[in-house]
Amino acid sequence: MRRLASVDMASSPQPEERVGSRLWHITLSVAGREAPLADVRRALEQLAHDHPFLLTSRYANDHAEIRYWEEAHDLHDAAAVALRLWGEHRASAKLPPWEIVGLEVIGRETFQQRVAEGYGPPPASPMGVHPF
Repeated sequence: MRRLASVDMASSPQPEERVGSRLWHITLSVAGREAPLADVRRALEQLAHDHPFLLTSRYANDHAEIRYWEEAHDLHDAAAVALRLWGEHRASAKLPPWEIVGLEVIGRETFQQRVAEGYGPPPASPMGVHPF
C-alpha cells in the first residue's frame, strides 16, 4: 500500500479494518495557457512512458484529459494520488504549467455499470496519447 502524506490517516480506517485494495477509474482534466501541440504531446508521452498505468491521454493546446486505473483502498486514497499526479510530474515530464480543472474517481463496479447501460465515460481512444 502506498502511504499518502496528504491524507489524514487518523480519519481513515485502521489497517485491520481495511478491505483489500480496489480499482478506481480516474479521469483527470487539466487546462491552462496555450502551449505548442508538439510540446503537449511529447510531455504526455513522457508521462505515459514514466507511468505505464496511464491508459489514454487526449490533448489540445490548452487542455488535456488523462484516464487510467488506480489501485487504492478507498476513494480518498485514489483521489489524493490523482490530484498529485500532474504537479509531481510537471518537471520530470516537462508538462505544461496547467492546473487541474476536473477529477472524476469512480469504482470499478460503477464504471462497468455505466458502460453496460450505455452512459459511461466517452469511449477512450486506443491506448496512448491522442489529440481531441
